[in-house]
Amino acid sequence: MNQTSIEAVDQPGRCPPELPERGVWLGRIVPGTEASSNAVAHVSNVEYVRWLDQVGQAHLGALGWTSDQLLGSGAMWFVARHEVDYRRETHAGETLMVATWIRNLRRVKSWRDTIIWRQAEDEAQVVCTASTLWVHVDLDHRRPVPPPTDMAAALRDASSDAVPSWRARV
Repeated sequence: MNQTSIEAVDQPGRCPPELPERGVWLGRIVPGTEASSNAVAHVSNVEYVRWLDQVGQAHLGALGWTSDQLLGSGAMWFVARHEVDYRRETHAGETLMVATWIRNLRRVKSWRDTIIWRQAEDEAQVVCTASTLWVHVDLDHRRPVPPPTDMAAALRDASSDAVPSWRARV
């Protein structure tokens, strides 16, 4: 497989890692050969950041706000901060699972948590955990603005204020 594929799924598979009870977008990632590092035979760290962006967009789209709709509204979510923990290597052609959700929404900012894992035997092997701070920005003025009321309601309905144990810093 040359190109990475990311698709939504209905179930997290058997023995998933700790996930919130609601508001979770689930997906499957199969890294393509283009995701491999030029220096070492594994998926490049840059690819994980690309996946964080793509699954965040997919989740927002599933909540009713696609990138085209955002652009049409004159605003977009921009990344202000990524906190990424790379826990295990992955390789092109592997099947990985991903879950992402909104942790909270505060006026113009929203924290999103994401976990990527592979299923091994009867356990989830976590390969990456991440938290991303997103800021809703007016595209004309390049200033943070609150999201529209209906978007904010959808994000709040999908949010889970609980911070999973894997997110704790050691």
